[in-house]
Amino acid sequence: MTEIKKKKPRMVNITINIPHIYDENIHKLIDMKIVPSRSEAIRIALREYLQDEYDETLELLGYFKKK
Repeated sequence: MTEIKKKKPRMVNITINIPHIYDENIHKLIDMKIVPSRSEAIRIALREYLQDEYDETLELLGYFKKK
């Protein structure tokens, strides 16, 4: 039986500047094993922001609502 593997979304490298206190808190989350990396912490924050602010138009932004 062959499993169909889903393709991972293509990632894009970007550079951002954040306040030092944000980075300190991200490192605390990593130390507490809440997130595995800075990149993942920022992806989670952005995803949650988009869901909170644009829930009605997520499909337009390339996301699909959970049913």
